[in-house]
Amino acid sequence: MSIAENLASLQQQIHQACRRANRSDSEVALMAVSKVHPVEVILEAYAAGQRLFGENRVQEFQEKSQHLAALHHAEFHLIGPLQSNKTARAAELFHAIDAVDSLKIAQRLDAAAKTLGKKLPLLIEVKLSHEESKHGLAPEELPALLAAIEPLESVEAVGLMTVPPWSEDAELARPYFRDLRRLRDQSIARFPTLTQLSMGMSNDFSVAIEEGSTCVRVGTALFGKRVTATAG
Repeated sequence: MSIAENLASLQQQIHQACRRANRSDSEVALMAVSKVHPVEVILEAYAAGQRLFGENRVQEFQEKSQHLAALHHAEFHLIGPLQSNKTARAAELFHAIDAVDSLKIAQRLDAAAKTLGKKLPLLIEVKLSHEESKHGLAPEELPALLAAIEPLESVEAVGLMTVPPWSEDAELARPYFRDLRRLRDQSIARFPTLTQLSMGMSNDFSVAIEEGSTCVRVGTALFGKRVTATAG
């Protein structure tokens, strides 16, 4: 199937999941995870109507970005872990940073965004599994980080994200999605900008939508298997 056909199928699946959860389709954004895919794939998805993209590495996207400048209204978010020495470039390249898990990174992004004269939305990545390969801060550390970010002038925490353990059974991810939503609901009275929940990928996004996701991150189901990654 073509990317356009895959996109139409995904939108229909999102619609069905929203109906099951008594939610409006407009409450859920589809992020096309274009990391390790070539520029041509992004252009094809854009031509099919996709506007929100997720990239994993600063250097990889820097190489792509020169070919994407003409894509009006396209948004590119950094969804992978960010090294402190790449925060300035990340603030320049991306519309939002979706995987912040430390005050040091938030402060560096704030300084970079201030220099650029922009306000940079942040998602806080929370680690809810015990897998060593997963990134994110512990749930009990979230209130302190949100409180420390709040006074910063050029960044704003707008939501939470998580990556549950992968499984062929999407239902096994449901408790993780439910826990992230609970964390958001517990935090939003004190931090009212914290409205977004980025959770759910190709294999489990329907369950994530049922549990309150506002952004699902889909790569394989849209683009197919990944190609060899660009160094960066």
